[in-house]
Amino acid sequence: MNRRSKCQLLVNVIALLFCLCLRSQEPYGTNKYIEKANELTAKNLDSAIYHLKKGIEHYSIEKDTVNLINSLCQLSGIYDNVLDYGKSYDGYWEALILADLSNDDISKSRIYQELGWLYTAYRKEEESLRYFNMALALKKKLLEEKKISRDYVVSNYFAIVNCYRVNHNFVMAKTYLDSCELSLKKISPNKKSYYVETEKGYFDAVAGNYEKALSKLNETKLFFENENPSYLSVVHFLIGEVYRFKGDSEQAIEHYKSSLRFSEMYNKHLGYKLFNYEVLSELYYNQNNYKEAFFYKDKAQELNENIFGRRSKNHKHLFEIKDRFRLQKEKEKALLKEVRIEKLEDQKRIGFLQNILMGVVVIFMFLYGILFFRNLRRKHKLEKQKTNEVMMLKNRELTSSALQLIEKEEFITKLKQNISKGDAIDTKAIHNMLKGFQNTPGGNWKEFEARFTSINQSFYEKIRAKYPNLGQTDLKLCALVKLGFSSKEMSSLLGITIESVHTSRYRLRKKLKLEKGENLIDFMATI
Repeated sequence: MNRRSKCQLLVNVIALLFCLCLRSQEPYGTNKYIEKANELTAKNLDSAIYHLKKGIEHYSIEKDTVNLINSLCQLSGIYDNVLDYGKSYDGYWEALILADLSNDDISKSRIYQELGWLYTAYRKEEESLRYFNMALALKKKLLEEKKISRDYVVSNYFAIVNCYRVNHNFVMAKTYLDSCELSLKKISPNKKSYYVETEKGYFDAVAGNYEKALSKLNETKLFFENENPSYLSVVHFLIGEVYRFKGDSEQAIEHYKSSLRFSEMYNKHLGYKLFNYEVLSELYYNQNNYKEAFFYKDKAQELNENIFGRRSKNHKHLFEIKDRFRLQKEKEKALLKEVRIEKLEDQKRIGFLQNILMGVVVIFMFLYGILFFRNLRRKHKLEKQKTNEVMMLKNRELTSSALQLIEKEEFITKLKQNISKGDAIDTKAIHNMLKGFQNTPGGNWKEFEARFTSINQSFYEKIRAKYPNLGQTDLKLCALVKLGFSSKEMSSLLGITIESVHTSRYRLRKKLKLEKGENLIDFMATI
C-alpha cells in the first residue's frame, strides 16, 4: 500500500470514527435491550450482540417498528465498530426498508448517514456523498418541522467534512467545517463541540500550526477522559499525527500505541488499529528498528486482508450485497406502488361518494334557501297586505267621518236658511244655539288632519322629501286626493269654493310636474 493510499484510508477511518462519536452524542432512541448492550459492549462484545438480537426478535413479534429500527441500527453500529462491514451493511438496509414502509424520516436520515460512512470505508466517495446529502436534505426538513434538534444537522455537516477530506478536497472540507461552527452558534453563541474541536485541531496540524493543534487536541483529550474514554483512541492517533508532522518520532510512537490500547480496551474504533500499525511500521523502519517495523507491518497486512482482502466477507459484500438489496428494494417499491394505487382508487371512490353527498347537501340547502326566502317574502307580503288593509279600513273610517262632517255642515246651512224665512221663531236664539255645536271649516280640517296623520304617518315625510316646494294648501289637497274626495267634498272640508279647489288642483299638478295624461289620484296612491 503506497503512502497516498494510506493517507486516504486514514482519513476514511477518522471520518468513520467521528461519525460514531457524534452518533453517541445524541442517540435517536433507546430501549432496554440497547441499554443492556451498551453496558456490555466494552466488557463482552458477544453478549452485547446477543441482547440486541433478542431485542430485534422481540420487537419483530410485537410489530414495534420504531424500536426494531433502533435495535437494528445499534447492532449495525457495533458491527461497524469491529470492522464487520458486511453485517453492518445488512442491518442498515433492513432498517432502511422498515423506515421506508413506516414513513419514518428521522430513522431514514440516520440510516442514510450511516450508509454514507460505510461507502466511505469501501472507498466509494461518490456514493458516500450521495447518501450524506440525502441525509442532510431530510434533516433540514425535519429541523424546519421542529422534529429534531440542530445537533443532528451538525453531525451531518461533519460527515460531509470527512468525505471531502477523503478526496483531499480541503477547501470544501473547511467550508463544511465552518457550517458546523455556524450551526453550533445558532444553537447557542457559546455552544462548543469537542468532536468539532478535535477536527479543527487536525486542520491546524495540516496547515502547519502544530502548537495550536496540540493545544486543542490536549484540551479535547481531557474532556474525553471523563465523558467518552473510548474516543481517546481517535484523539491519541491525531496527537500522534501532529508529532509525526513535527518530526518527533518518539512522541508520535507513544501516542499511536496509546490509540491501539484504547481501541482494544473498549472494542470501539478498531479501524484505527490498521492505521496505527502502518504508521508505527513506517516510523520504526525510519529508525532502523527493522524487527518492530516488520512486526507492525505484518499486523497491518493481516488486518487489511481481513477487512478488504479477496477472501474477506466485507469484500464479498462490496460486490454482492448492493445488488441483492437493490432487488429487494425494487420489490418493496413495486409492492408499495400497488398499495398506493389501491389506496388512490379507494380515495377516488370515497371522493366520488363525497362529491355526490356534497352535491345532495348543496341542492338541499339551495332548495331550503328558496323555500325559506319564498316563505319570508310571502310572510312579508301578507304582513304588508294586512297593513294596507288596516290602513284602507282606517282611511275609509276617516273618509266616512269627514263626509259626516260635511253632511253636518250642509244640514246646518240648510237649517239656517229655513229659520231665516220663519216669522214667529226667535231667530237670534236659534243662531246662537247652532254656533255652539257648529265647527268652523278650519276646525273641521284640523280634526281631519290629525286623524289622517296618525294613519298615514310617512305620507307627508315622503312627499315633502320629494317635492320640498309644496305649500300647506298643496299638502292638504294631496291628502284629500289620496283618500279620493270629490272637489265638492274638498271645498267643504277646506272652507273654499269649488272653483278654488279646481285651481289648487291645477297648480298642484304643475308643482308635481305631471304630464297631461297622468292621473293625480293614481300618482298619490304610489306615495
